[in-house]
Amino acid sequence: MTRNNEPPHLVCARFHQAVELIGGRWTGAIIQTLLQGKTRYALIKAAIPDITDRMLSERLRSLESEELLTRKVVPESPVRVEYELTDKGRSLESSLTEIGAWAERWIPLEDDGEIKPSASESRVRKTS
Repeated sequence: MTRNNEPPHLVCARFHQAVELIGGRWTGAIIQTLLQGKTRYALIKAAIPDITDRMLSERLRSLESEELLTRKVVPESPVRVEYELTDKGRSLESSLTEIGAWAERWIPLEDDGEIKPSASESRVRKTS
């Protein structure tokens, strides 16, 4: 029940799809990296600690299929592949800036700069 004791409204399907899309593991970090400009796979991977090649490849393909980024093969020797956000992808910048500001205020860091696991992640680790 909500504060006025009425049942909550249904979650908007578009909102839900958007949150699932950008809230996927590593996706926000990839978009944040690409907001800095066109770049290559190796540089994206270097900018995001702990992401695996498989996960980065999957996320890049997913973002490309959602038309948030483009993949351009530059026919040089050796061949170079560049990734760049589309207008649709760049339009997420203000939203990600707001999420970043929220994170600065509410997400604590360990002394070494690593993100602390959330309470739910801690419970999962302890029971695993």
